[in-house]
Amino acid sequence: MTTFDDREKGYESKYALDQEQEFKAIARRNKMLGLWAAEKMGLSTDSAEQYAAAVVRADFEQPGEEDVFRKVAGDFKGSGLTVSEGELRSKMDELASIAREQIRAGE
Repeated sequence: MTTFDDREKGYESKYALDQEQEFKAIARRNKMLGLWAAEKMGLSTDSAEQYAAAVVRADFEQPGEEDVFRKVAGDFKGSGLTVSEGELRSKMDELASIAREQIRAGE
């Protein structure tokens, strides 16, 4: 095997690891977002865990994060809470950063 082949395999392995970590970070972000939203809606602890799981599942509806945004925004509206699009997107970004740091730290 040549040095070029070794380097290519190394890049492929790093790419696969990066993708796996990003997937885990986004799933963690979605769970944290669900727990945050559940708290704002005044859900019980058990209901909050179930809601957070539903937010994680919502991310599998289509590529990107719009499905998660729509779910949480719609649930806020349905519960009579007014949360601006900017506030929700800002919280999503904040939690994504926290989740990425946690994944990198091995938490």
